[in-house]
Amino acid sequence: MSKTENNNPMTAEEVLRLRTVKAKSTEKPEAVEKLFKQAPAMETINGRTFPKGMKTIGMPMDEKTAENRALETDHFYPTHADFEYNPKLEPKRDRKPKFIDRDSFLTPENARTIFGVDQRKVYNSTAYPWRCVGRVESSLGSGSGVMIGPRHLLTCSHIVDWQPNNTTGWLKFTPMYYNGSAPYGTAWGTLTYYKYKVAGPSIDSTEIQYDYVVIVLDRPIGNSTGWLGSKSYSDSWDGGAYWTHAGYPGDLTGTQRPTYQTGIALDGDFWSADDNESMSHKADIWPGQSGGPFWGYWDGSPYAVATQSAHNPSNNFASGGSDLVNLVIRARNEHP
Repeated sequence: MSKTENNNPMTAEEVLRLRTVKAKSTEKPEAVEKLFKQAPAMETINGRTFPKGMKTIGMPMDEKTAENRALETDHFYPTHADFEYNPKLEPKRDRKPKFIDRDSFLTPENARTIFGVDQRKVYNSTAYPWRCVGRVESSLGSGSGVMIGPRHLLTCSHIVDWQPNNTTGWLKFTPMYYNGSAPYGTAWGTLTYYKYKVAGPSIDSTEIQYDYVVIVLDRPIGNSTGWLGSKSYSDSWDGGAYWTHAGYPGDLTGTQRPTYQTGIALDGDFWSADDNESMSHKADIWPGQSGGPFWGYWDGSPYAVATQSAHNPSNNFASGGSDLVNLVIRARNEHP
């Protein structure tokens, strides 16, 4: 795998030159079967039964600890999977018309979220790291997310159904969901680590800086899928077309199939602190992709730096910074 210098991510051209790594082992069927068999915890509310909600743990806004010295967390590539830098696209036989045929986002501001020719491609791949991305569901609707630890999910805060008394509604994650298929089963949230409770539908400039959470899941689904590392975003990377984004858009696929785009540039907000930073970008986005990761490659290994958050009439926005990394560290340390 290629080496990088000055701690910069690999360029899109460098990534294109990397070769697929073939699986070196076979995953034991009983390991996947165990993930499928585990049922979610349930609760009864007003005579109706629902998946159980989550408790929450907030990181104080002014909390600065020794963890701030750690600017990344590890990734895990399971050798029972292929490692592909470009995923297999969905077969022609499975292709469908756009779920929503649109030219611009349907708001009074006529805000554009697709800039120029739509660069998103629909994929269906069980290779790493694409198998780590999945569909997130809650009582608020659907979004996207990525495995960031053995049973740790990184997604956006505004997909979480925040409730009083430090609780939330239920949350469901299905990695590499594709038209109803769940090759690695489904996991349910048990605990939410957050920096700021971001509740839509509108998101202000402060909330864009903190629109991420780490969800502790009820099963170690990451041992099967693998997981991405995380890194603290650096403004020195502004303007570099380093990044890949994946998620489940409502327009192209009705949130039923994932899409990806590469060669994306992020631009960190000059006025935001590096620990809680919003980033503008011109990646092609539609609701459903919220919470989907932006990641780059260092020495051929994938690290997430941000989650998709919001838009205004001229830009799309992602959320990241060292606080995101610290949230991952805390959730993984306290609930490994």
